[in-house]
Amino acid sequence: MSLTRDDLIALDKADPLAKFADEFHLPDGMIYLDGNSLGAMPKAAKARALEVIEQEWGEDLIKSWNKAGWFELVEKLGNKTAKLLGANDGEVIYADATGLNVYKLVAAALGLRKDKKKIVMEGSNFPTNNYMVQGLIKQLDRGHEITFAEDGEIMDAITDDVAVVCLTHVHYKTGHLHDMAAITKKAHDVGALVVWDLCHSAGALPVDLNGCNVDFALGCTYKYLNGGPGSQSFMFVAKRHQGVAMQPLTGWWGHDLPFGFERDYRPRKDIRQFSTGTEPIVSLAMSEVGLDIFLRADMNEIRKKSLKLCDLYIQLIEERLDGYDFEIVTPREHDKRGSQVSISSKNGFPIMQAVIDAGVIGDFRAPDIMRFGFTPLYVSYVNVWDAVERLVQIMETNAWDKPEFKQVGTVT
Repeated sequence: MSLTRDDLIALDKADPLAKFADEFHLPDGMIYLDGNSLGAMPKAAKARALEVIEQEWGEDLIKSWNKAGWFELVEKLGNKTAKLLGANDGEVIYADATGLNVYKLVAAALGLRKDKKKIVMEGSNFPTNNYMVQGLIKQLDRGHEITFAEDGEIMDAITDDVAVVCLTHVHYKTGHLHDMAAITKKAHDVGALVVWDLCHSAGALPVDLNGCNVDFALGCTYKYLNGGPGSQSFMFVAKRHQGVAMQPLTGWWGHDLPFGFERDYRPRKDIRQFSTGTEPIVSLAMSEVGLDIFLRADMNEIRKKSLKLCDLYIQLIEERLDGYDFEIVTPREHDKRGSQVSISSKNGFPIMQAVIDAGVIGDFRAPDIMRFGFTPLYVSYVNVWDAVERLVQIMETNAWDKPEFKQVGTVT
């Protein structure tokens, strides 16, 4: 039977996560389907930022490194994030941006596999990962090479000469979810190590790093974890590798005694070695607000709702927009999908600009992908109906075919 708007209203009334929506700020009338790119602001983040700025910085000044726990914040947040990732205390730390952490972790992994020179990556991966590893091996100049493999080719690409497999858990463009356990096992079977990028899975679905025996992982906090624009990345390093694997950006925050001010670098033997330099405290403090919301939610319920939201969106697109130039490229299978629906269209860019103009916020990824991210803590079921309704009106009236919607800005 075809869905109705009332069907989705009924789902909202029974939704155990519905109460969390009130903890986020979104403009009236907006349907925000871009949490896979930038998460919505927790309402409590503003007060927390003011507290840091006015009291901890404004009044307590430098005393706050001790009094407010600024120096330990990267590990405190790491331990909270570990609970969402199937990791233990002391295995996750906040530091730097995702690109820098790709560089650090791949370098650390290569240092543990000096006899092998091949790195397996996904060619269609988010470009910065590829760029950072390309730059790393050029700098090392030791004969390393990258083998690019797409989904369906990856397992065969993991051969005995592979040192490191570096993959994104959920593909940023299609939303495809890789089998973390199977790929990690295959890598270990041939003596390779694995670095997982969790940017599109942390906070969107249950992740079990230790259950999958993962070596290294990283992720961002400004998407599903709602840490704010440019908020810090995190890194996971399995306990078995700490004190053995060494990251190359050997700044003072990773020194064994940072305030000893020794001339020569002497690394910490724990997760702190993966720090480099002073971190942005205001941003970190706001990240904690989003984390604390997640720690009160049930990740299994989040995943259950995520899958349902995406299923409904796909169903409505197929029911109501059949005949238009739309191809859903996100996998239908639940075990192969993240928390987004990606649609290919030759007119994807102007259509997306018209959708945004109509108050439904998604984004576009070249050459032809419209992305819609579903963040269960603040996206409702009726949002799905209303988002499709606005898209139907745009397509039926050709509202997208206007010059202003074809002007490409710096950020798409």
